[in-house]
Amino acid sequence: MTALRLPRIAGLLGLLAASVLLAACTQPAAVGPRFPEITFQQYRPFEFAVGRVEIVREYVPPLAAPNVDHLFAVPPLRMAEQWARDRLVATGGPGELRFVIKRASVVEAELPRTTGIRGAFTKDQSQRYDAVLEVEIEIRSERGYRDGIVSARAERRQSVAEDISLAERERTWFSLTEALARDLNAELDRNIPVALPRFLTQR
Repeated sequence: MTALRLPRIAGLLGLLAASVLLAACTQPAAVGPRFPEITFQQYRPFEFAVGRVEIVREYVPPLAAPNVDHLFAVPPLRMAEQWARDRLVATGGPGELRFVIKRASVVEAELPRTTGIRGAFTKDQSQRYDAVLEVEIEIRSERGYRDGIVSARAERRQSVAEDISLAERERTWFSLTEALARDLNAELDRNIPVALPRFLTQR
């Protein structure tokens, strides 16, 4: 009797193993943290007496080390474009407004590590991220002359520990973009009414 049952048991075990493997293959892949878009709709827009608003990308991401801005869930470049879409409004008139993104880079720099026996018991900061965002707002006449200009620059630095996880690193990058967004917004809030008052349709 035992000899007859063994093939049947082996077959059942094989079927069970195949089912487990199939279930494992159909499990959804692990996903990293999800981040919201950074928007500025909570702020009052600047209304300009121009015919249109144009967003110009002068900055071209290198897409290679040491730059890492292209790896961000919300790259500074995209955040800056969103600022322009949310806060710059053309109400009609001659000429145009150009929102020029001159730089939106984040560069990764390796930091020195503790060596020797002491290094085995020391948790160092392993990388530093240097973020720079530069934009200009130009008012150009119908003939293409630049009638007004205002600029803003935001800089942030953030280092991370050598044992940081990928999810924590991504959260650090997102926080870095959020900080740049706050700085950019505050800088332009101060500068636009001072430098371009005659082009604004509201005070």
